[in-house]
Amino acid sequence: MAGGFGGGGAATGRAELYEGKITGYFILACIVGSFGGSLFGYDLGVSSGVTSMDDFLKKFFPDVYQRKQAHLHETDYCKYDNQVLTLFTSSLYFAGLVSTFGASYVTKRHGRRASIMVGATSFFLGGAINAAAMNIAMLIVGRVLLGVGIGFGNQAVPLYLSEIAPYRIRGAVNQLFQLTTCLGILVADVINYFTDRLHPWGWRLSLGLAMGPATAIFVGALFLPETPNSLVERGHLEEAPPQFEDLKEASEAARAVKGTFRNLLATRNRPQLIIGALGIPAFQQLSGMNSILFYSPVIFQSLGFGNSAALYSSIITGSMLVVGALVSMVTVDRLGRRFLFIEAGVQMIASMVVVAVILALKFGHGEDLTKGVSTVLVVAICLFVVAYGWSWGPLGWLVPSELFPLEMRSAGQSVVVCVNLFWTAAVAQCFLAALCHLRWGVFVLFASLIVVMSIFVILLLPETKQVPIEEIWMLFDRHWYWKRIVRKDPKYPGNLHEQQEMARA
Repeated sequence: MAGGFGGGGAATGRAELYEGKITGYFILACIVGSFGGSLFGYDLGVSSGVTSMDDFLKKFFPDVYQRKQAHLHETDYCKYDNQVLTLFTSSLYFAGLVSTFGASYVTKRHGRRASIMVGATSFFLGGAINAAAMNIAMLIVGRVLLGVGIGFGNQAVPLYLSEIAPYRIRGAVNQLFQLTTCLGILVADVINYFTDRLHPWGWRLSLGLAMGPATAIFVGALFLPETPNSLVERGHLEEAPPQFEDLKEASEAARAVKGTFRNLLATRNRPQLIIGALGIPAFQQLSGMNSILFYSPVIFQSLGFGNSAALYSSIITGSMLVVGALVSMVTVDRLGRRFLFIEAGVQMIASMVVVAVILALKFGHGEDLTKGVSTVLVVAICLFVVAYGWSWGPLGWLVPSELFPLEMRSAGQSVVVCVNLFWTAAVAQCFLAALCHLRWGVFVLFASLIVVMSIFVILLLPETKQVPIEEIWMLFDRHWYWKRIVRKDPKYPGNLHEQQEMARA
């Protein structure tokens, strides 16, 4: 199992001595832990489908329903532009943004498993309230509880998977989170396809079925082992694994640090702050992928697809996400994180340009798109989705979880989730209005942002494949840019290590 790399020079080359073994119990722990992603994925999928269902719109958003019917078979960029409707989607992510700081305390003081269980409980309650909703207020309350559940789950699950995994397969194990997220999306899309035919309560079933994965995760978490890092961090030294010495040193360094959130601003932690806490989680959302996930049925209906065809197209895009996640699991520890980021960036840029060009030439004149044009649009979107599925989707959670030292890992992951959910909520709240006003230009905007994201990765992200977590800080010590910054901090692990060597001499 992988341990935590400490800010106090815990990494001394011992990591290869404690490569963990893959046991049946380890596999069970990974499966149950990774299913935390299914909560996030199910909500992404189900909310996008429900907001396009006529019965749901008639009950809560009659103005949107009337506008939709008036342009039922026409292309119309502004068909779904309603800020209250988008608040139904984005309120969850604002709630998750706030709750992740509480999740940091629970994760650090009570363990990763406790946070997973709290998240499952809150998600269950949110699903129950949404299924029984009689007004918009109940919908929002339910969404807030779902958001709390996602805030806790997204904070704890990537940490849990990275810490429990043998370092040589840490990338694949961590990406179980993304795989179950994608499976959750796909399952929700299939459910929406069938519940849309159950009038007038099908949407209630879609929302209420969120209680299923929440229950499974809570029950499974009762049997999960805690991670070795968490055990040592909380003083349970007698339960620590073979990498005890590295973990003990990291834990002592962690206890010596006061104000872990403030410690994120230290010069020695600048790469983790810029890359892991701010850059990657923001860019993951600014890629435009979640806009497609949130509103894929809405997008396809706006493009002139019928209601059932729109939901069917969502199943296709959900399937592409699963394919991408599987490809990433197989290749991430072989080809590396940087390769997947860069290759996918090229593919995503090309796909967005194709979508923008077609929409600029063929869309927005109140006419039906031809079958050929519609097919090209769906193919371009699928190529975009599958590229995201093997790059920014899973790596957006994997890479930050690898970077932070133990003394700031819970705090760092909280900032990751906070930044991620802030941009998720912002994109969710603004996308339909941007689609209405920028029209095809919104896809040019996303393509431009992906160019920036790719340059960011090329210049600033070192390759972390098959590097033990305890030794990742050494990558910054050798990086062409970061080494000039981190070495200025007298408390930087490399400087402390040199001081220790000099003292021994």
